[in-house]
Amino acid sequence: MAKIFNLFDFNQKVDYKTEILSGLTVALALVPEAIAFALIPGFSPLTGLYAAFVLALITSIFGGRPGMISGATGAVAVVFIGLILELKRNFPGIAPETILNYVFATVIIAGILQILAGVLKLGKFIRLVPHPVMFGFVNGLAIIIFMAQFPNFYQKGTDQLLTGTNMAMMLGLTLLTMLIIWGLPKLTKAVPSSLVAIVVVSAIVLGFGIDTLTVADTMREGESIKGGFPPLSIPQIPLTFESFKIIFPYAAIVAGVGLIESLLTLNIIDEITETRGNSNRECVAQGSANILSGFLSGMGGCAMIGQSLINTSSGARARLSGITAAVMLLVFIMFGSSVIERLPMAALVGLMFMVAIGTFEWASFKTFRKMPNSDVVVMILVTLITAITHNLAIAVLLGVVISALAYSWENAKRIRARKHIDENGVKHYEIYGPLFFGSTTLFSEKFDVPGDPEQVIIDFKESRVADMSGIEALNKITERYAKLGKKVHLRHLSKDCIRLLENAEEIIDVNVMEDPTYKVMIDKPIKNNDSENNPFKLWGL
Repeated sequence: MAKIFNLFDFNQKVDYKTEILSGLTVALALVPEAIAFALIPGFSPLTGLYAAFVLALITSIFGGRPGMISGATGAVAVVFIGLILELKRNFPGIAPETILNYVFATVIIAGILQILAGVLKLGKFIRLVPHPVMFGFVNGLAIIIFMAQFPNFYQKGTDQLLTGTNMAMMLGLTLLTMLIIWGLPKLTKAVPSSLVAIVVVSAIVLGFGIDTLTVADTMREGESIKGGFPPLSIPQIPLTFESFKIIFPYAAIVAGVGLIESLLTLNIIDEITETRGNSNRECVAQGSANILSGFLSGMGGCAMIGQSLINTSSGARARLSGITAAVMLLVFIMFGSSVIERLPMAALVGLMFMVAIGTFEWASFKTFRKMPNSDVVVMILVTLITAITHNLAIAVLLGVVISALAYSWENAKRIRARKHIDENGVKHYEIYGPLFFGSTTLFSEKFDVPGDPEQVIIDFKESRVADMSGIEALNKITERYAKLGKKVHLRHLSKDCIRLLENAEEIIDVNVMEDPTYKVMIDKPIKNNDSENNPFKLWGL
């Protein structure tokens, strides 16, 4: 039980005061974020708040990264805009309640896909994300968090900036919040500086009756965060292939965006805490949380890097902080809505400004002269795409693709061929570097087919045939030699390369020379001393 919940794990020292206070801070920061993200596709604030409660609770208990916070996010909310437009095109005059049912069904299917990703252990593929892409992702998110606060400096319902005393008051309270968050840890770390900043600035505003923007002002007319326990909502949609065809693409996008953002956030928290999370377990937890969110009137979501950094910077390292944040968020919804709605947005804006500053990888500027040009381009490109489009999945995938192409290009230039003729008049080509789709042209240019003798050996001891493009390149070389009545021999091919050649007998005809037997030292004894019969049979396999 301790290993599952990690609350009473005696192998981990848990500071209960820090965890609880940090969770309270996160809960306060979750409120305006959840409301803002719910309003993006036009949902009620409670739809975002319910999602934040369910996501934070389930992933904190069962997730693969203690201390990481999940909730309703903008990356997922943006996907629903496309779904709503699609529904309105297919069903003119569709009711808002029906749209919500389709949204809940989409979230549930997305959760199922995320669980499948965890069960199939696809979470490990997050390791394929290069470091420049990680830098770009983090910097892009920092810019998003920073820019998302500026609407709070506009007059409600207009595109006009605050003026005069109102602007001065907003700026002053925001700067005071940032000053407390920055300065208090230098004096004491007994309580989270973020919580102290929110309490102090709120006390000043409420005590002196200062007229400034509050949480209530961020909501639409007549809306409130007051509600009960998330109501059960079984999606009422037609169980037809047409409905499935509409929602499945969006469910797949929600699942993909959610997992990419969650697993990248997991990696970032891993680096900060110098521990290692479980990516596959996190996939299952995210999926389970989204399924439950869909059945409890929530819009779904994923890990939140801003709230996760607030949590870890406050000193939280265990699951208790996330559970506390979820429980306190529900308490706010059910009992404390009137108090929360009076909180000044300046305090929360200042908090998020500090999160953005802390999130940005300032050290990435120092690496510009040390990094290859391709890595610098990838980092800047991912940052810009993330910041401009808010589409984290596209930004990360594009960054990975560009990095892979750059890597392939560099490897393609590394193929070499050392040439010599032995005492028997046989010409040897000793190949260095991988033979794959990117290097086939350079590989073909290494050979002097008309000037070579009757017998040619191509030695792959320091190379590897990586794909069918490499096989086809060998096919073309042998055809060129065959036309002149010359014979090609291949030497030192790996077993999988030989298997490729055997499977490609119809398109290639070469003489694979027998390679010597290599002895490989192993650290496991051979069972029953049967190495003569099977030199690769290891004890215990």
